[in-house]
Amino acid sequence: MPVAHVTFGTNDLERGARFYDAIMDAFGGARSFAHDRAIGWSFPDGGPSIGITYPFDGEAANRGNGTMFALMAASEQQVRDVHAAALAHGGSCEGPPGPRANGFFAAYFRDPDGNKMNAFCVPAQP
Repeated sequence: MPVAHVTFGTNDLERGARFYDAIMDAFGGARSFAHDRAIGWSFPDGGPSIGITYPFDGEAANRGNGTMFALMAASEQQVRDVHAAALAHGGSCEGPPGPRANGFFAAYFRDPDGNKMNAFCVPAQP
């Protein structure tokens, strides 16, 4: 089943917009829509998109414990760039860029609302 998009709840649309503008720019993505309750980002070549929204039920947004969204990067440098953009725009570090036991090169971070994400790549084998 192909993934079309992922949406995170937010309690501050403008703060979230600054964060996602920065990390999506580091991936080559851009805003695809924006209105007073939600903003979305997509990639020029297609693939899953990301959105943030005020929850429909009017309750406060919160993160799912154990939930994480992984973003595939093209290179180790792009992983570093995305992590740096996340931290520079209100995100917090959950694990700095580096090799992982499973052979990935990854960095972990949370958005300003506490949603956990990671950027990773599978380095070329020598």
